[in-house]
Amino acid sequence: MSSPRGLAEAVVIGLAGLLWIALASHQGVVVFLLGAMPGALMLTAGVATCFQPTEPGPRYLGALGAVLGILVWLPVAVLVGFGPALWLALAVVVAFVAEGRMAVSVVEATADVPPAPEGVRPAAEAALDDAVLALMVRSLPAPQPGDAERSVHEVEAALGLYSDRGWLTDVASFHVDPPEMGAPTSAGRASFRGMDYRHFRFESAYEPHADEPGRDRWLGYAANRTAHAWVLEHEGPPRPWLVCIHGYQMGLPWMDLSAFDAKKWHQERGLNLLFPVLPLHGPRMRGRISGEGFLGLDFLDTVHAEAQAMSDIRQLLGWVREREAPAVGVYGLSLGGYTTALLTSLEDGFDCAVAGIPVTDFARTAWHHGHARTLIEATEAGVERAAVEDVLRVISPLALPSRVRPEHRAIFGGTADQIVPPIHVRDLWQHWEQPEIAWYPGAHLTFMSHAHVGRLVARTLRDAGVAV
Repeated sequence: MSSPRGLAEAVVIGLAGLLWIALASHQGVVVFLLGAMPGALMLTAGVATCFQPTEPGPRYLGALGAVLGILVWLPVAVLVGFGPALWLALAVVVAFVAEGRMAVSVVEATADVPPAPEGVRPAAEAALDDAVLALMVRSLPAPQPGDAERSVHEVEAALGLYSDRGWLTDVASFHVDPPEMGAPTSAGRASFRGMDYRHFRFESAYEPHADEPGRDRWLGYAANRTAHAWVLEHEGPPRPWLVCIHGYQMGLPWMDLSAFDAKKWHQERGLNLLFPVLPLHGPRMRGRISGEGFLGLDFLDTVHAEAQAMSDIRQLLGWVREREAPAVGVYGLSLGGYTTALLTSLEDGFDCAVAGIPVTDFARTAWHHGHARTLIEATEAGVERAAVEDVLRVISPLALPSRVRPEHRAIFGGTADQIVPPIHVRDLWQHWEQPEIAWYPGAHLTFMSHAHVGRLVARTLRDAGVAV
């Protein structure tokens, strides 16, 4: 059973769901269709959490149900009237905060990390993370029969190959310097919120090593072999560039430009901006969802994805430097923070690096967020976390020192982050020789609402001569 606090909050979520279902079932077909889904999700989450307090999946459903309830509340209110709608609003908001309180309460205490905060705002931010996790985990395809066995075989084969080639001890030698890109092909111009940008395409030079496991499968992802980038460049004399590396399941212009506040940096601060699209994301995706396959049971696909990201971005950097950029900074978010850290351990010439809410350990992520049934099946098939960690070392941002000057590195992370637990951020902070870090009392998706995060980014770019 849940702890007394967790039990109370699970009961609150379940009762909120019951209220929504009860009202929806007596208000006609339209209200039932609108209200039954959020109600069912909250009721299921409340009941399941009482009996599975350590399993986050049911809790995620409660957050998703509350978010759906908030989204459909207005049309429901129009149909049922002010009085009943007021009770529904109260129920769904209380359930949303209750789920977030549970989420914050299970954040693992970590040395050198401020404690996860109490209060309504951190709880609401954590609940939003959990709602997104519910969609993220359930939207990806389930492993098929034989996937776990193939993963075991590939991990074992890769370990042997990487050890024989010395790549586990000399990680930099695993990454082949890419050839010059030449002039990219412009796929045209577009505009987003008054910002004109160019869509660049070029053929990725990356191929897995000749005898690497998973090579043929990776090369079979046809759309991924064409690399893409969004470019915002001023006319006139050369200006500093900021390379912005997006997070997991992003890679679309409206998402990338919004997340990095492109209007501020391009139009107000005068920077040129480069947004590389990571492998398997956006126009490079191989499934229904951007990013599908980057993280999953095929751990060698993760190796190839991150290795290709290094090759593609380094090709783009060659093009940027040909444009006589007076300074170049790099700024990554989440998966982009991971990629930023790895990139600056392989590539010279960055004037500053900012890693925001960075994941730093893909194996830890897989075992933390992976579906319980999938992890059980993988373990029974022989997938060993230690072996996976060893294979992933060749793309680890913690395996090599950063080449950026220590005083021009910066990190930020959320103490209530549900998507990237704070231990990931702490580990990079230690590896980067403890540069300036901004811990904010919130979760993963809401970093932009915490003012001192923006001040840290601006100060880092300014001190390195990338921005004024």
